[in-house]
Amino acid sequence: MKHTLYNNIEEILEENRRRTARLEGNPYDPMTGVGCWGDRVEVDGSLVPRAELEHHPDYLTLDEVARDRARIQEDFEFWCVRCATIKDKVLSRNIPFVPNRPQRRLLALMEGQRVAGRPVRVILLKARQWGGSTLVQLYMAWMQIVRHTGWNSLICGHLHVTSKSIKRMYNLLLRHYPRELLDEEAPPRFTKLEGQPNVQQIETRDCLVLTGSSRSEDMARGYDISMAHLSEVAFWKTSTMHNPDDVVRSVCGSVALKPDTVIVLESTANGVGNYFHDEWLRAQMGRSDKEPLFVPWHEIEIYRQPVDDVQALWDAMDDYERELWENGCTLEQINWYHQKRKEYHTQTLMMAEYPTTATEAFTATSSNPFAPEHLDRMERQSVAAPSFVGDIQADGLSGSRAKVNVHLVAASNGLLKVWEQPERDGPVTARYMAVVDVGGKSVVSDYSVIAVWRLPCGVRPAAIVAQWRGHIDHDMLAWKAMQLALFYNNALLVVESNTLTNEAARAGESDYILQKVYSVYGNVYQRAPHKLGFHTNVKTKGKAIAALVGAVRDGKYVERDQDAVNEMRDYQDLGGGRYGARQGKHDDILMTRAIGLLLMEDGLVVPRQVAPDKSLACDVWLPGTR
Repeated sequence: MKHTLYNNIEEILEENRRRTARLEGNPYDPMTGVGCWGDRVEVDGSLVPRAELEHHPDYLTLDEVARDRARIQEDFEFWCVRCATIKDKVLSRNIPFVPNRPQRRLLALMEGQRVAGRPVRVILLKARQWGGSTLVQLYMAWMQIVRHTGWNSLICGHLHVTSKSIKRMYNLLLRHYPRELLDEEAPPRFTKLEGQPNVQQIETRDCLVLTGSSRSEDMARGYDISMAHLSEVAFWKTSTMHNPDDVVRSVCGSVALKPDTVIVLESTANGVGNYFHDEWLRAQMGRSDKEPLFVPWHEIEIYRQPVDDVQALWDAMDDYERELWENGCTLEQINWYHQKRKEYHTQTLMMAEYPTTATEAFTATSSNPFAPEHLDRMERQSVAAPSFVGDIQADGLSGSRAKVNVHLVAASNGLLKVWEQPERDGPVTARYMAVVDVGGKSVVSDYSVIAVWRLPCGVRPAAIVAQWRGHIDHDMLAWKAMQLALFYNNALLVVESNTLTNEAARAGESDYILQKVYSVYGNVYQRAPHKLGFHTNVKTKGKAIAALVGAVRDGKYVERDQDAVNEMRDYQDLGGGRYGARQGKHDDILMTRAIGLLLMEDGLVVPRQVAPDKSLACDVWLPGTR
């Protein structure tokens, strides 16, 4: 990264003073409305929401208490400091709630949706504890105590104890609520519904507060829910019995699509590829009903430390800290980061606790063996749309007829993608290899993938030139792979044989499929004499993944397929030399890359693949010879 040049330390100090002034130069007082969100009008020295005056034309004639009762209807920030009590974790005592800067950013997002007449829908990525859950819960309490009756809410956490912790905050609020600002004479309080241990009722408001955990898929059924706070969603477990997608769908399906309803998904990051990460990406791309919000560590006021020796700090800053400076952090913020980082063994651990960006939050908490910056570079440099989509066909589906008249057939919904067709004109310099990862037959099982590699030659790196992916009977997959290998100048056909062997063994026919293909197409990879196919085990898989990680890092091959990069982003190191896709994800494309690169790295000798006949009639081409 190119850094801005400063001639001396005085220039740095001057710039730092400007940045500090910007951070501290905006006064905030929710009692008077100074610095608060929204369109406001000055009334007797206070800035009140314009909507308040529209709803209460007699506002100027009201006494002080009546004004406060009217103002809290539209001014959430005023309601916070006037009515809401929280327990300060540092001082360990009860104090009025004054939203901090990150909380005000979240509030602006929520109030922007509400005031526009839209349902409030947010997905919140948290960095450490700045009170995001507190703001959400108090916002929902404001809706129930001030704005609506019969406005039921649901609190769903990773564990049931999480929901109860959030509910304790609500209890504190009700106990200290100012009586003079209530619409009812009796103070609000929680009472349990008989036979419903996880349902509390706010007396006088006819509002229910339901609590549950991510394991309770049906917690909202039978209730009219208007608001849902789903907490630490990234840690919700996925299993055969419980699925975050099912829980969220059940909860959100209970919330009507109308103004003042609220749904907030919030969590700290827990790696990539899980439900929360997928939803975050959808929101970032504008494909979700929820708006995303991330608060980096440097927006949190407490993360600053005075600088005694500016020159010493400046000289000690590494490239990452210089980038923080380039992106607008003050020296006090960077000094805090510089000192705090000494508590962690690696930069990755520091980023996991105090992320600067949303991407950093997810990737730093991931066990992914692929570095995100390497995947970003690959995606940017070589991923592209295919030049052809369709399928490959011949005069027959199997046997010798499957070699006759092999040709491509275009179809917009085809399972074959081609980025580069085989060299046929002039001297044939490109050599190819087709690698097959065998999946299941049903639509709910893993995919089968045939990846065609153009092997490295001179300065030209290895590249993915074609790919077929789908569900198909295993024998038909083997013949289709043979056709693609044949089409690509008699490519070496490498089939990951584990699934074929296991499936065939259950059928009592051993590895007859590969033997049949080999009898028709002799250019099939043998891991040992008379042992067809590549065998994946703990040792070979570890070596293959290592080869792929290194190739991605060093840019040693050209990846064209976006889905391949996506699978790498969702991959994880399970420890003990084991790797696998995250729950609900796939690694079938990834394995065709790993196997292919391992064979190339191990010095695979690929037979000469020069067609005796330069015609396009693949049926007359002969298997390659050394």
